[in-house]
Amino acid sequence: MFNTRSMSALKAALATALLGASLLSLPANAQGPSSFTDDPAARGDTPESIKGYELAARSDRSDAGFGDSKVSATMVLRNSAGQTTQRSLSFSTLEKEDETVGDKSLVIFNSPRDVEGTALLSHAKILDPDDQWLFLPALKRVKRISSANKSGPFVGSEFAFEDFTLTELNKFTYAYVGEEEVDGIMMDVVDRFPRYEKSGYTKQKAWIDQDVYQVRKIEFYDRRGGLLKTLTLSDYREYDGIWRAHKLAMINHKTNKETDLIYSEFEFKTGLDAGDFVKGVLLRIR
Repeated sequence: MFNTRSMSALKAALATALLGASLLSLPANAQGPSSFTDDPAARGDTPESIKGYELAARSDRSDAGFGDSKVSATMVLRNSAGQTTQRSLSFSTLEKEDETVGDKSLVIFNSPRDVEGTALLSHAKILDPDDQWLFLPALKRVKRISSANKSGPFVGSEFAFEDFTLTELNKFTYAYVGEEEVDGIMMDVVDRFPRYEKSGYTKQKAWIDQDVYQVRKIEFYDRRGGLLKTLTLSDYREYDGIWRAHKLAMINHKTNKETDLIYSEFEFKTGLDAGDFVKGVLLRIR
């Protein structure tokens, strides 16, 4: 039986899987049909804001043309004592049509048994709340979920829902900070400030490598301006010009808890289309 607490946990756990579909795992030279649109409000009008926006745009737009993808993943949750639990997931993603909307994703839990068959269909937005529908196999029904409160974390994980929609360029304003060498790789460092309502963060600081334009690290600052979490992206692999990180590690500096997402090999251009991401698909999941 699903109560309010378990429903919230499932929603956020499902949202975690969306990270593998799109979060900051960007190709270097992909080309595709996406229409690029600079948002003046996101771009700003100072030298620092314009340069920050252009660096973020180069990184985000290098992902254009992946079309669709499928992948499976393991989520590893680690508490402050080092004890771990795991979940397995599979999900598919359809690339956004242009920069006025976000990607569409379908996430399905495979294990453990208490969440097996649970699925989330998401249509990502830019500044408006994402559209989401949750399928609960125990109840055999689809429930529409409001994601207006993006800052809420889910039980046992160090991710918040808004962490999984960070690839949408025009969600933020930007400020160029400078260059920094990390592990022998030159990085551009860019601050970004959420434009959307109800963010749990005042600022995020991103490190983008200067070689293939991949985001390698993000720091998240809470509403009081203190460092809350750090996300590290590693084990990048290239798929015909498309780059994907195969390990994402989120550390919460307040609780000393961690959550890892570890991905298998990605498949691209599998033939998915908009019809695979409609509400009725959830009722056909087995």
